[in-house]
Amino acid sequence: MDKDSINQLIKGGLLPRRAVLKASALGLAGSFVVPARASQDWMTHAGEPQGEYGQPSPFARLKREQTGGHPLGQAAGSSSTPLQDLNGTITPNSLHFERHHSGIPAIDPALHTLTIFGDVRQQLQFSYEDLLAYPMETHQYFLECSGNSFRNTLNQPLDLTAGSLNGLVSGAEWTGVPLHYLLDEAGVDSAARWVIAEGADAAGMTRSLPMALALDNVMVALYQNGEPLRPAQGYPMRLFVPGSEGNISVKWLQSLKVQAMPAYTRDETAKYTDLLANGQAEMFSLAMGVKSLITSPSGKMTLNRKGIYEVSGLAWSGAGAIRGVEISADGGVTWEPAVLQSDARPMALTRFRLPWRWVGQSSILQSRATDTQGNIQPTRTVALARYSAAGFYHYNGIQSWHVSNAGVVKNVYV
Repeated sequence: MDKDSINQLIKGGLLPRRAVLKASALGLAGSFVVPARASQDWMTHAGEPQGEYGQPSPFARLKREQTGGHPLGQAAGSSSTPLQDLNGTITPNSLHFERHHSGIPAIDPALHTLTIFGDVRQQLQFSYEDLLAYPMETHQYFLECSGNSFRNTLNQPLDLTAGSLNGLVSGAEWTGVPLHYLLDEAGVDSAARWVIAEGADAAGMTRSLPMALALDNVMVALYQNGEPLRPAQGYPMRLFVPGSEGNISVKWLQSLKVQAMPAYTRDETAKYTDLLANGQAEMFSLAMGVKSLITSPSGKMTLNRKGIYEVSGLAWSGAGAIRGVEISADGGVTWEPAVLQSDARPMALTRFRLPWRWVGQSSILQSRATDTQGNIQPTRTVALARYSAAGFYHYNGIQSWHVSNAGVVKNVYV
């Protein structure tokens, strides 16, 4: 056995980044074959005509995974992005995760307005058409529910997919009006420190946003991935606060009240407050921590052959861009740098990849992200230690997947 083979075994079969550029070394180089023309039914007659709105192939069978289990029923529940079935960093609009507190309102944009009032020089009211006339910006950002991955805070690991465990996160291109344009026009009082955002859904979702954050890169979003917001994402308009917990990006936005103090609303006292291990509660801890997970291979998958597999996943951080991701195939004993497959944008999903040789060995696959601020994704033990046993928001511990000798992949705790 040569030295490289020994090193690969020591690292659980992970191959170094330079191997990605050498397809022949992976045994992946194809040979030239002239294909025979198959006699399939769809090759014998014209297909379906073009439609008004594109639809996925019926063979793809992609769908969101219903989280369920909410005491108020489906209207107050959530559905997760099937991370294990997707690639790249942009989540299709129809598969973007959803989280609602009282269902999805059907809002007629002609009857909906956004009002800015409170400690301002002049109260302003904007129709949907008014906002369409303002200068807009387009940025790629992730959106993550603060309760994402809560199932991995439970005492026993659940045998679920990557989407069911961690799918309350998605990535999209968001387009809208920078909030500071509207606040500048209203004339914010020098003593004002907070903006209180309220949605037009039946729950009246309301959150307090620090003024310093509101004047930074927050927008009133009107488009997602180039098309008007879907109703489930806040049509006709929503607040979008990059890098922060999803609930503060208030959907169906109808008012922004400017004032000196936070509102301490029901939604930020009864919920969305972090209970710490020392008995205190931390409010307005909005930024989502640095996080990553392997989406393939991942939970409920089975490796059906021995050989080279691509380990792939997603990383993100509310504190900036992703600087690097490491992958372990031996439960964190050794680590190998992954290849980042896209420009690491601030507060956006970043795709990582690394080849892995599996020859039937029992393995534990993990990923560990580091952001541009130097924050390193913690282990599950460290992530849980900061919060009380009743706390489950902002969990960003390392996700572990056990691959058995038979190739069955399951969620485990390490």
